[in-house]
Amino acid sequence: MLSKTAEYALRIVTWLAGAPGRVEPADRLAERTKIPRRYLQKVLQDLVACNLLTSRSGPGGGYTLVQDPAQITILDVVNGVDPLQRIHHCPLGLKSHTTLCPLHSELDRAYAAVEAAFASVTIQAVIHSASETVPLCEALLSQPENGTELVSLS
Repeated sequence: MLSKTAEYALRIVTWLAGAPGRVEPADRLAERTKIPRRYLQKVLQDLVACNLLTSRSGPGGGYTLVQDPAQITILDVVNGVDPLQRIHHCPLGLKSHTTLCPLHSELDRAYAAVEAAFASVTIQAVIHSASETVPLCEALLSQPENGTELVSLS
């Protein structure tokens, strides 16, 4: 359903939201998000163009989020790089279809539901999910002497 570009953009924004204010070089983003380096550049440019990221060149440079992750929704990221396409008129161009036919009306209703779902979830909510699975990270579990389980994010 989502394009590869949108999936990659969500990975980048989610990774950066894990430590707001952190400046990440492109090489590290490629490594952490498992995005091919060449494709990463295109997605980063798209995210900068839609004002979700800012870039800083030179030593210590890289990319960082522009907004608070609590203010960025999944829909913001998706629409920033590859907007969801709604059906506003007959895709077949039939002149007699002044309104959407039942098929395209149902499809658009489904697209609207996806849009609403994406608009209702912030990146902050994804980061602080109750799930035991940490987004984009391999959790290394260990048992120290006191029996407390530690999670190390890599």
